[in-house]
Amino acid sequence: MYQDLSFMKIPLPEDVLKLKNYGDYAGAQKMIRYFLEHKEIPKALRKRLEIEQEIIGVMGADEYPYTYAEALEMMTSHLRDFKEEELQYLKEIGAADWIYIDGEVHFQRLFYDNLTQTRPDLAARVIVQNEELEKENAMKQKLLNGNVHYMKEHGGRTVHTRIRATIKAKKEFEEVGRKVSVHLPIPKVYEQVSNVQIHAANPEITFIAPEDAAQRTVYFETELQPNQEFMVEYSFDYHINYVELDPKRVAGEQPDFCLEEQSPHIMFTPYLRELRDELAGDETNPVILARRFYDFVTTKVMYSFVREYFTIECIPEYCAVNLKGDCGVQALLFITLCRMSGIPARWQSGLYATDYYTGCHDWAQFYVAPYGWVFADLSFGGSAWRAGEIERWNYYFGNLDVFRMPANSEIQKAFVPEKKWLRIDPIDNQRGEFEYEDHGLRFSQVEVSQKLISMEDIEK
Repeated sequence: MYQDLSFMKIPLPEDVLKLKNYGDYAGAQKMIRYFLEHKEIPKALRKRLEIEQEIIGVMGADEYPYTYAEALEMMTSHLRDFKEEELQYLKEIGAADWIYIDGEVHFQRLFYDNLTQTRPDLAARVIVQNEELEKENAMKQKLLNGNVHYMKEHGGRTVHTRIRATIKAKKEFEEVGRKVSVHLPIPKVYEQVSNVQIHAANPEITFIAPEDAAQRTVYFETELQPNQEFMVEYSFDYHINYVELDPKRVAGEQPDFCLEEQSPHIMFTPYLRELRDELAGDETNPVILARRFYDFVTTKVMYSFVREYFTIECIPEYCAVNLKGDCGVQALLFITLCRMSGIPARWQSGLYATDYYTGCHDWAQFYVAPYGWVFADLSFGGSAWRAGEIERWNYYFGNLDVFRMPANSEIQKAFVPEKKWLRIDPIDNQRGEFEYEDHGLRFSQVEVSQKLISMEDIEK
């Protein structure tokens, strides 16, 4: 199965694009088959069309399930005094993500959660308030502020963390007795991660990827049993030092690694070059430049849930054009702007893990001599800025908290062993992957969980 996403930078034929934009996915698939089966086309275009077949399969399946009427009913039944013109306005300003399906407006599967969790004015109008969610948010703010103060007082922090992760096929996609291949992410050994241990797994693990794998997993291979859940429980030590970046301390010589483009996402497009030049001006100091990029993303880009990354052609440009995006979208824009400016930058992702919430999260690293690799968490920084927590906003430029499980150091990298069919997430890996010998499952076809078992401060 073709996995290289770099060909997504190749444009689609005009007629395919027309059908896709209208939402005639059956017609678009038919047109693509015609190109692949009956026309002599260049290899690059063939690869692009093969990828597009999969993208359309995701877009047309369940990524945008709600009709306009269904979306309006959802908003009016859950929000006090909500009017149709408000939905129309939210659609027009890009706050409510939508596409055409067969010429009719459909809204993205997370549009309601996105609106009520990122826009305080709408959250205040929810008829039945989620007190548990409000409590979690309050505890998150307290936890993050407490970490900032601890790090500044002690200069660093080390924790021992234990997590359990699971994945299983939903009942209707369970094919009992068939051979399955399953991957679950585990911690990658880094400067900040050591002492990784596997404490439990079910069924028996077939293979554990090397400690330095770009996207590290445990791999299971077995015949599927009824209602079978795949589980791994692991622990690791996680250490972070506190740093205050001083432009005056920047070394005269800076390294030249991690500066390349990586198609289709880390691309130095004409628009991103214009944006970089506007933000940078005549400045050359890497700390000042990185801070300008951080400030732009955290204060100008609205946090927003997005559709599956695989369906977005160039993620950083999407972020910079639409001025919205989630943690990974924002991180990739920052990474790209840094690389364009000669500042080494790279990806890091895995889990954000606390007693109140454990789930997927992405952030960035950038390198400035003499400091070495330091962090930038764009979405956490933006959240702090919007909440008026300026100390925490400044903290996430250069620093990270301890509530992390890093599993991935790069995007678009193969597993060890490799997956045969298209991945649930061909960009990243935080939830796991599940496939049969003749096809893989999509995210909507599996159930996943991640749970923090314990986290304890330890001496380092």
